[in-house]
This record gives sequence, structure tokens and C-alpha cells, in this order.
Amino acid sequence: MKTEQSIYSESKSWIKKTDHNLGAVAQLVFLFGNRDLLKRQNLIDDVQKVYPKAQLVGCSTSGEIFQEEVFADNIICTAVWFEKTTVEIAVEHIGSMEDSFSIGEKLAGKLDNENLVHIMILSEGLNINGSELTKGLNHQLRDRIPVTGGLAGDQDNFVETVIVNNKAGEKNLVLAIGFYGGNIRVGYGSMGGWDSFGVDRMITKSSGNVLYELDGHPALELYKKYLGEHAAGLPASALLFPLSLLLKDAENSVVRTVLSVNETDGSMVFAGDLPQGEYVRLMRANYDKLIDGASGAASMSNISLGITSPDLAILISCVGRKLVLKQRVEEELEIVREVIGSGAEMTGFYSYGEISPMKPFDNHCELHNQTMTITLFKEV
Repeated sequence: MKTEQSIYSESKSWIKKTDHNLGAVAQLVFLFGNRDLLKRQNLIDDVQKVYPKAQLVGCSTSGEIFQEEVFADNIICTAVWFEKTTVEIAVEHIGSMEDSFSIGEKLAGKLDNENLVHIMILSEGLNINGSELTKGLNHQLRDRIPVTGGLAGDQDNFVETVIVNNKAGEKNLVLAIGFYGGNIRVGYGSMGGWDSFGVDRMITKSSGNVLYELDGHPALELYKKYLGEHAAGLPASALLFPLSLLLKDAENSVVRTVLSVNETDGSMVFAGDLPQGEYVRLMRANYDKLIDGASGAASMSNISLGITSPDLAILISCVGRKLVLKQRVEEELEIVREVIGSGAEMTGFYSYGEISPMKPFDNHCELHNQTMTITLFKEV
């Protein structure tokens, strides 16, 4: 397994950062970039000319990751050649959030066979219920195959996200990459680092990922009281104050981030489900814990990989972490590098949601928000 990377910017065009002569042999190319750049077919054509045998996959971002750096208006291109591993791509169009569960089932059904080792998801970031998507994947796979990935981003604009599937970025697509064969090893880990505060609030009215009432009061009204002066910046400012959701049958809590708000009925749309009758608590950032969370995610991914020196690391971190860390954002990438070592190429993006099992060796994936989620690849 070999990788090489290039960066596109409007000012400098394409610049190759590492070169292992993969142009004629690479089977897979990841493209993480600015939404408007990914919608330009000529830039996708540039990549296809360099890697004519490769399948091109990717998504728009809320920040692109290249090694230990974060970019905002670029395309990061990572080409991969597998010596012994087969890759298959499945894609589905999603018409509405209500389709999310069935989309997960269909994608997993297209890829599932006895040689499947891992699935990575790159999804539409706004018109999707991420927790229903993961439920559909788990249902079809029967918790036999681990799934990681994330929801596309759009900076902190929440206007439009796009997915690349061998042509310029399109809306409302969910893409799944299947990795096959006995020689591919995959490690994964996900961790947050936020502090909860205030009292537990019962979800007294909700429907899927739409929250209407907490403790019998309009959710948006109550949320605005917590945010104070930050309320004027909704929905983007909600990234600084996610909700911690503790499910009755779960050992650990999951974090839910706001995607949009409805001033008319006082409801809030989240990236994943908020079941009625469960309890949530507001959260806020702790700088040091966020960095520690990135380190923890890297350690978890190393443990589940089971061997040293990965070849490729795909990092998917939440846009909320980027907004909180600001100029310190690259510290979470630097700590990941310290943990996983110098041998792996690092790429990835800042997202509207992350997908990963809760712990090493667990094959049941969950939607996360406000985490650093890492997937490591190694051929043996």
C-alpha cells in the first residue's frame, strides 16, 4: 500500500506534495475540499487524468486536513495504491431525511460479501439523519463489519454540502467504500472532550432528529436562554454548545449538534435522533480536554489496528471543535501525529458529524458529533 498527496489552491493550482509514481496504478483517490471547488468539473478532470484507473471519492468540508495542517479553501488529494486489497464503491441518492435508514441498508447490502473487511461512509451533511443512517447500516450488516466515516461540511454556513463520485460534487448523495481481502487491517477510534453543565432535561417532544420540547418548554426558547448573547449566531453558534444524550440502554453518552432551527415552531433539527423520554444536558468546550480527546481517539485507533505504523490515517473532526480551538486547531492534529507515528499520510476533513464504533473491536457504529474520529489503514 502506497499513498501520495497533492493540494489545489486558486493561487497556485495543483502542487504535488509527495510522489510515489502512483499515477498509472492508484485505485482510489480521496478528495476533500471547498464546496465550490469540488463542483468544478475541470478540477475533477485534472485528477482523473493523473489517476486514470482510480475511483474518485470525496466531499465538501468545514476545513481540509493535510498532515498536521488545516486549510479552508483548497482541495486535498490523496491517491492510494493497494497491493492486495480490492475496493468497491456504492452510492445512493437521498430524497429526504426519512430515507436515511433505508439508505444505510441499501448501501451495506450492495457491498456486503464474505470478503468485506470495512466500510467507510461519506455522506450528504444536511439532508440526512445520521443516526438513522447508522442504524440502517448496522441492521443490514448485523454488527459483523465496522463502519467509519462522516457527514460532509460547508464551513459553518449550513447551506449546501456535496459528494464527489467520479465527477464534480453533487448534493444529496451518500457514498460507501468497501474494503475487501485478508491483507487489509483497519483501526478506528472516536473521542470528544467536552464538559457538560446545568441540569438534565427530559426530551418531552421530538420526532426523529427534530427536537420540539425540553421539560415541556419549546426547545429553541430554552436553548436561547442558555446561549445568551451567542443566540444571535444560531445555528452556527450552537456548535459551541452541543447536547449530551444518554440513552437508557447505552453505557456511554453521544453528542448531538444542531443543523438548523425553526423560529416559527421553536424546533431544532439535529444531526441525529433525540428520542422522546430520554435526557440531555448542555455541553461546552474545554480546550485541554478537546486535545486530550484527539489523543484518546488516536490511541483507540492504534489499539484496534493491532499493529504498528499505519500507512494512511483519515481524520474526521467536527466543525464545532475547529470553531472552539481556533488558532489552536492544528494542535489536535499534532497530538494525533505523535500517537500514530510519522509513517502514515494524514488526510481528512472537518465535518457535520462523525461515524464510528464507540470502542475498539466493536463493530456497531454510531453517529457522533463534536468528536475527533480516526480511521487507520495498513496492508500486511
